This record gives sequence, structure tokens and C-alpha cells, in this order.
Amino acid sequence: MLANKTVLGEAQQVKIAIDLIELGARLQLLQEETSLSRERLLRLYKEVRKESPSKGMLPYSTDWFMSWQPNIHSSLFMDIYQFLVKNAGVDGVQALISAYRLYLDQIQGIEDSEPVLSITRAWFMIRFFRAEMLRLAPCVECSGHFVAHAGDLHANYVCGICRPPTRAGKTKVARKNELAAASAA
Repeated sequence: MLANKTVLGEAQQVKIAIDLIELGARLQLLQEETSLSRERLLRLYKEVRKESPSKGMLPYSTDWFMSWQPNIHSSLFMDIYQFLVKNAGVDGVQALISAYRLYLDQIQGIEDSEPVLSITRAWFMIRFFRAEMLRLAPCVECSGHFVAHAGDLHANYVCGICRPPTRAGKTKVARKNELAAASAA
């Protein structure tokens, strides 16, 4: 990140910050990815979101990405992100923003689906990939690529879509829909 001391450079930094805030980024992410001061980011955050940014520690664990539903969503995002970096000439924070928007577009196309992956977790995941803590492993059944720990053996990896856990899909929304369908019958 280059801290431009021009009006245009500062405007670009403000645009990046606004895009990230609109996507739900935490303040720490904004501080890392822009050259704007903390005070300026706080004012901008309050102006855009009409609320103060959430406080507390950022999620920092590779294990979160391994459970069933987060793994599927994380893998979708990472496939989009890597495609953009390799084929669209986009990188850095712009790749994060573009990939996250495309991820949200894909999720909105699925009935009763909510985004599982926040932009802050997506940002951390990219950092975990760069640190070689995570990587994409191919599923032996569907040939899709899924987020996995870099140190694990992946010769016979089967994804959560091909072999979902027993309780997969037993969410509150699914139960509510089942009850609604039963009462309508």
C-alpha cells in the first residue's frame, strides 16, 4: 500500500475504505488496507454505517474454515479470488473487494441462503494462504478445490459437499421451513 499524498490518492483511499465499510469490514482491516488515519476511518465508518465500529478481537483461527458450511463458503470465495488474481489482473485490496462482491452475488442466488463468510474472515483467509497455513485441496470425488490446512495430507480428500456431515442443513431456517411445510399440508 502506497500512501499517496495527493488529492486523487486520498480520494482513492477513501473510496476503498467506503467499499470495505459497506461490505462490513472491521476497523482493523481498514487500518491495514488504507493509509487513512484511525480518526478519519472512525468518522468515515460512522458516516457510512450510522453506527460505531464493533470492538473486540478479530477472528484468528484457521480451524473456523474447516467446519462444513464455512468450508464450502470459504472455498467458493477463494476460488473466485484466485481466478480474479490470475485472470483479471486484479490484486491486493481490489481483488478482495471484487471477489467478496462476487461471492455475495453467488450466495444471493441460493434460496434461504445467508453469507457465512464475512469480509474480515475472507481477508484473514487470504493472509493464511499467503503464510502457507491454508491451501486449496482437490476433492477426489467432484474435483472441486476446497480450503484445507496446508500441513494435512490431501491424497484422498473428500469435500463436505460430496460427503456432508450427518447434521448438515439442520439449521434453524431449515427447521422453520420444515414446520411451515408440515403445517400447510
